[in-house]
Amino acid sequence: MPVILAVVAAITGLLFFILRARNASNAAVELFDVANDVRLAARRFGFRRQTNLHPAESIEEPNIAISGIASAFLELDDLPTSDQREALAWEMTETLKVSKADADELCILGRWMVSECGGADAAISRLCRKLYRLDPQGLSPLLALVSNTVAKSSSGGLNLKQTEALDDVKRAFRIK
Repeated sequence: MPVILAVVAAITGLLFFILRARNASNAAVELFDVANDVRLAARRFGFRRQTNLHPAESIEEPNIAISGIASAFLELDDLPTSDQREALAWEMTETLKVSKADADELCILGRWMVSECGGADAAISRLCRKLYRLDPQGLSPLLALVSNTVAKSSSGGLNLKQTEALDDVKRAFRIK
């Protein structure tokens, strides 16, 4: 009887480790897919990362900067929910006049830009300066996007961090 219990325990242990290895493999594949989504979105919008240059400085299209700033505004309130991210994508289709697929990819690229900048606060100031250099008239679609998505999705209007971020936007666009 002890031999049978030992064999059953060994088989159970082997199955346990096989399932753990399979789960680790699946997690690695999912991480690769996420990185691939960012890479494909960047390629679609013509974003090329340059050596010794911050990714935010490599932006050549104002919509990428606008999506990054809007994503950062969402993160200033709290970690955004999937509903808030979906609302942001839909608002991008209306405000920026892009397709739903392009808006989804802009959201992916915007979140990546925020993470590359080291957080929402740094992303807003850096991306606003870049947006001003790319398109000084880019403030109106940015404010429309932020007011329609972020202000509606947050509870009770803008919080302190978001109002301070709006001050950063004013400074970047040289508004008094």
